[in-house]
Amino acid sequence: MFEQTFKNIDDILFKDAGCDSELDYAEQISWMLFLKYLDDLESSRSMEAELKGVNYNFILEEKFRWSAWAQPLKSDGKIDESSKLDGVDLIQFINKELWPYLRTFVDKDKQTIEYRIGEIFSELNNRIQSGYNLRECINLIGALKFQTSEEKHELSELYESRIKNMGNAGRNGGQYYTPRPLIRTMVELIDPKVGETVYDGACGSAGFLVEVFNYLTRDKKNISPSDFQKIQTKTLYGKEKSPLAYLLALMNLILHGVEVPNIIKTNTLSTNIQDISPSDRYDIVLANPPFGGKERDEFKQNFTIKSSETAYLFLQHFMKSLKPGGRCAIVIKNTFLSNTDNASISLRKELLESCDLHTILDLPAKTFLGAGVKTVVLFFEKGKKTNDIWYYQYVPNRSLGKTSPLNEKDLEDFRNLYPSKDKSENSWVVNIDSIDTKSYDLSVKNPIKKEEVELRDPNTILEEMKALDAESQVILNSILNLL
Repeated sequence: MFEQTFKNIDDILFKDAGCDSELDYAEQISWMLFLKYLDDLESSRSMEAELKGVNYNFILEEKFRWSAWAQPLKSDGKIDESSKLDGVDLIQFINKELWPYLRTFVDKDKQTIEYRIGEIFSELNNRIQSGYNLRECINLIGALKFQTSEEKHELSELYESRIKNMGNAGRNGGQYYTPRPLIRTMVELIDPKVGETVYDGACGSAGFLVEVFNYLTRDKKNISPSDFQKIQTKTLYGKEKSPLAYLLALMNLILHGVEVPNIIKTNTLSTNIQDISPSDRYDIVLANPPFGGKERDEFKQNFTIKSSETAYLFLQHFMKSLKPGGRCAIVIKNTFLSNTDNASISLRKELLESCDLHTILDLPAKTFLGAGVKTVVLFFEKGKKTNDIWYYQYVPNRSLGKTSPLNEKDLEDFRNLYPSKDKSENSWVVNIDSIDTKSYDLSVKNPIKKEEVELRDPNTILEEMKALDAESQVILNSILNLL
């Protein structure tokens, strides 16, 4: 049902003059889903409070609740079709009343869901121009149910698929979608525990934080209420500057079961790393920061090592944001390992001297759909120098791409070898003493797998030589005839 609903909404938005792309579709579906989810959540909490004999204070005033304007109800609980806003009246209410009201919530406490609501609706706009198209979309969203865990799971899976499609469709797809098999592998090997804090300062659609939540709650029957509350409220932290990605992150976490996500809408790089205090640090960092982007020149002054490469600035931020002994897994362009500019060399030197860079996973081209660059994953622990680096080079037996994306089995060998750091055809160890201290070159150079040279049959070679001799003789005869 959910999948067909999403397809039907896409068809409606395709016809609307205000929506031009997959990104617009996701944005508009997301704000409607958010308000519908909020209404269902409030209804459930209100009923629970009533059973306990206490009053429940609704977040939204009655006029602005989904059940009042989107799906007004009769006294018997059935939808009152005659009271539904439509056409111009609906557009006027959304744009002139609902949106301004929701934007006032930015004045609330930053640690509340109210503040999140204010941020979302301060940054986004209703793009749907036709009130009749909007009414059709609202009716379809209104038919979705969020009550059971099965329903929430199905909807969260579909939402992930929507984010994946956005990643496939756009040039900056990595902003929205990192392959889930890679994320799950990174989470599994970092192995977060209940009580540890996990941070992604470039969280995009919150793929890493969602998978950490899934990892920590995979055995729900054995999680105590206090531990579950800790996972919900004091474990997952993220920052994101893009309004759409911020909305996607909030919705993604909410649909997966995190009721009030600790996501802040901000430009992470606007923080001076010298201002990051011990209380601002985390046990774990998991991230795929944007690379190749451009930031304002004044932001570069926030970092010890100045660079126009955003990924280098993020790496410095993450190193500073880790607690002593903290663990990190971060995706970065493979050129970071070998670039000869001063910033690259200085950053590699600092990483090796302040952290134990124990593992580098080398990924093939097209691991990230829509991005042609090759990447590596750096696994390191803060607080002690690097001694040995274990390299693993994933060599696929096929060409990765949209029809053949990275899957769970692709990284199985890497996961199996990771604990022991064993050598194999695709893995090897480099001691820090063998690294050039002028360049700090960490390039991926497999010393085990030699380049195979195809040996040709001697008879074939002789036959080709004879043919070439005959051809040369014909050319010589032609020249002699001309003379």
